[in-house]
Amino acid sequence: MTERHILKDHNVERRVFLSRLFIGAGIAAVLVCVLISRMVYLQVEQHAYYTTKSDSYRIHTLPVAPNRGRIYDRNGILLADNKPSYNLTVVKESARSIDESLDLLATMIELTEDDREKLQGRLKRRPVPFSSVPVRLNLSEEEIANIAVNQFRLPGFAIEAQLVRHYPQGELMAHAIGYIGSISEEEMKTLDPVNYKGTDEIGKIGVERFYEDILHGTVGYEQVEKNASGRIMQVLSRTDPVAGQDVVLHLDSKLQKAAVDSLGEFKGGVIALDPATGGVLAMVSKPSFDPNLFIGGISRADYARLSKDKNTPLFNRALGKYSPGSTIKPFLGLAALDTGLRTREYTVSDPGHFHIDGSSHVYHDWTWWVNRSGHDLVSLERAIYQSCDVYFFDLATDMSIDTMHDFLAQFGFGRNTSIDIPQASNGTLPSTQWKRDAMGQPWYPGETVNSSIGQGYTETTPLQLATATMLMANHGKWHQPAMVKRLGLNSPDIERTSEYPDIQVQNADDWTFIGHAMSEVVHKGTGGYRNTGTAYPYIAANNPLAYTMAGKSGTAQVKSMPADFKKSDLVPEEYRDNALFIAFAPVEDPKIAVAVFVEHGESGSSIAGPIARQIIDAYLLDESGKLKPEFTPPAPLPTAPMLSASAP
Repeated sequence: MTERHILKDHNVERRVFLSRLFIGAGIAAVLVCVLISRMVYLQVEQHAYYTTKSDSYRIHTLPVAPNRGRIYDRNGILLADNKPSYNLTVVKESARSIDESLDLLATMIELTEDDREKLQGRLKRRPVPFSSVPVRLNLSEEEIANIAVNQFRLPGFAIEAQLVRHYPQGELMAHAIGYIGSISEEEMKTLDPVNYKGTDEIGKIGVERFYEDILHGTVGYEQVEKNASGRIMQVLSRTDPVAGQDVVLHLDSKLQKAAVDSLGEFKGGVIALDPATGGVLAMVSKPSFDPNLFIGGISRADYARLSKDKNTPLFNRALGKYSPGSTIKPFLGLAALDTGLRTREYTVSDPGHFHIDGSSHVYHDWTWWVNRSGHDLVSLERAIYQSCDVYFFDLATDMSIDTMHDFLAQFGFGRNTSIDIPQASNGTLPSTQWKRDAMGQPWYPGETVNSSIGQGYTETTPLQLATATMLMANHGKWHQPAMVKRLGLNSPDIERTSEYPDIQVQNADDWTFIGHAMSEVVHKGTGGYRNTGTAYPYIAANNPLAYTMAGKSGTAQVKSMPADFKKSDLVPEEYRDNALFIAFAPVEDPKIAVAVFVEHGESGSSIAGPIARQIIDAYLLDESGKLKPEFTPPAPLPTAPMLSASAP
């Protein structure tokens, strides 16, 4: 037998096979043990972790935005409400393609580039994944129907009912209460990220901004179960949000409307205050705008229209600063008496012009431009009701600008004294130090002369003028201007203590004297032209008042006329003087203090004065033209007859 015919050794092969089988089985057993240990580790040791992780894809915690607090006027009329709105929303994770879906939506509803940009911003600010964000607000019934029919083509998109801010008074209250708008990236950096989850808007100006923390409320949460497509299957738990607190303002809607109507076609601002509290009864700036445009974010077209309007409707004229003109004179008159620089009997000869000793510059009285005459001999009383410039020019030569500054500062000029109107200008109350700091220049005597009639560097706001007028009516009693009267419809009024001390004068009767001189501005109509109050022909001459009003007109130059202007030409609007008027009434028991500013109104007495009367009439009088019962002073008690010594 040859080597090629040697038979196989089956025993050897069997042993090799068995050894390989055992080795394979050992490896398999080891692998099974590893797998089992891994399964034990994952399902036992890591059970809680993976259960939580699994639930995170199924269970979501969603913020529930609180309802914003409402705003009411003093009579319970709604100024800012929350109304139901049907909004189109999207859950990003459930949508196929945001851009493609938006293109499809544009064929069904109006969808602008602004809407697309706002959506991108909202998606970036989403509090958690799988949360919905608005795409379009305030859908119409037709738009809702179009979306509903095509819902199967728009996964991730849904129509949700939400409450959105609404301002039923529209333009009437825009500058007073402000508005809310979309939260900017800068604002988001300063906000509480927890409490503003689910909230897209925030107060921008006015009451809405100052009382944001009170109006916003506290966010709530819902724990929900969602399916793979992101649809909510059930609500597992809920922590209700706490609604924002309602606020009640001092504002009177009827008075606000009367102030707007009284301005007519004029541009300007009005502030009316309650002398008893400092509450703002009316704050008007005209022209105005519709604050509802800002809800959900104003469109580019609307914002461009408002911001480029030459009449600047976004600017609050009631809080802007302007030269006060002659409205400053009663306060300087009081300063003259209190400092002893003038007495009530002291008179000045007014030929219609004035000049400082050693200077060739001539300062003209306003009568000079009318008939080249003056007021002859003028006392302080007459200087106020006839608005004699020369009297105050003469006073300025004895009263330094720093004395003016220190006395007028007590009335709130040169600073914002309000409690909750931070956007109001501080105005400008000049002094030698102010000019040195602001301009690096010394103060000149001629600048004091200009300041004595409310021109030059002196600038005040209608709010400051109304505040000073209130202080004059209160004989120096301070109340800081405030918008909010109370928190909640049925809560007590907020009790406030002024941080400014009451104004003390040497002779308390000086308050009455200046107030009487201001009343003659309106009521004195005897003795001919030279003894008639400047506002009497326009306010009381043809229609006597049912109450006594104290007032003071002011006419302030805006810019000098061009050199080539002819008197026969019509004065262009931008060169016309601003018109102002301050007033309080009734003089015996003041219930309202008013400051009226009419931009380019030309005459404080003839234009701003009648506007002030209309406002005060609207507040004090009933429909029959009589004082309202709450403003009618009680009849004096009858005096008991004196008994004789022999009487029983």
